[in-house]
Amino acid sequence: MFIGLTGENCSGKGTVAEYLGKKSFYYISLSDVIREELAAEGIEITRDNLVKKANKLREEFGPAILAKKTIAKLEKDRNYVIDSIRNPAEAEELKKLKNFFLVYTTAPEEIRFERMKTRGRENDPRTFEAFKKLEELESKNKEGYKQNLYETGKMANKTIENHGSFTELYDRIDIILSEFSNEFKMDRPTWDEYFMNIAKQVATRSNCVKRKVAAIIIKDKRIISTGYNGTPRGTKNCNEGGCPRCNNFSDSGKNLDECLCAHGEENAIVQAAYHGISINGGILYTTFSPCLYCSRMIINSGIKEVVYNSKYPMSETPFKLLKEAGVIVRAIDEK
Repeated sequence: MFIGLTGENCSGKGTVAEYLGKKSFYYISLSDVIREELAAEGIEITRDNLVKKANKLREEFGPAILAKKTIAKLEKDRNYVIDSIRNPAEAEELKKLKNFFLVYTTAPEEIRFERMKTRGRENDPRTFEAFKKLEELESKNKEGYKQNLYETGKMANKTIENHGSFTELYDRIDIILSEFSNEFKMDRPTWDEYFMNIAKQVATRSNCVKRKVAAIIIKDKRIISTGYNGTPRGTKNCNEGGCPRCNNFSDSGKNLDECLCAHGEENAIVQAAYHGISINGGILYTTFSPCLYCSRMIINSGIKEVVYNSKYPMSETPFKLLKEAGVIVRAIDEK
């Protein structure tokens, strides 16, 4: 497989290439061809000299020359990540390779400029205005032999929006690889499946004799609280006769005012309060959609999203209330 990389400055191409290297992809760059030419001529390797030499090579030998010279270096039976694809003709030439896929990495200008300042290379722009000017020079050019990241990016098979953490970036790369080839498919649950499966496991601790329900609260993909339904702390468990309503197996929705069991969502929220943990802005995963009572608690606690597995029998009013309050509610199979 050949993964080609294109994208703006500091969009994360190097990080993507490094991660693919850990998955046994051999790294090669179209810029290597230019560096070799400059070294042979005894010319200092700088950004300006690289750009000028690349333009000269494309103008003299055709806009695809860097791709052709790079393809000649590739060895059989190896996976490659091919970096620094900056011209549409280069992408077109590389797409002639069997199992070649072009990936475009991008991020907002402000984020990329901050990354550039952090890396601190001597020839990098020092101001945002200078950075934007450089972007314009590299993004669009009428001359076919110059860089044109805009048109090259339009040819990509996949785009990576790289404005989050390294973990998020690596997850996106794994997903893309699995979509390109069965060789890289991973038997790995989605985040929704992962957290809902944990919630289902938490539900096994429930002491309610009627229905086992649980909820977990997530912030930054980290579990900060869990809760399952059952009688209050320090009282007789429901399965030991602690809740008369449940032990009498009352009809669903009837005599709720006599039920002594706290709900899973309720307990997850209360446990966080008990231990002094903020859940404002969190995501709640629950094995059943919340009732009206728990919905009020969810809204007032600041939870921003609710993901549920099965629909609670009396759920229309809670759904309407949560929607009115701006809380996102979705079933696990909804995206």
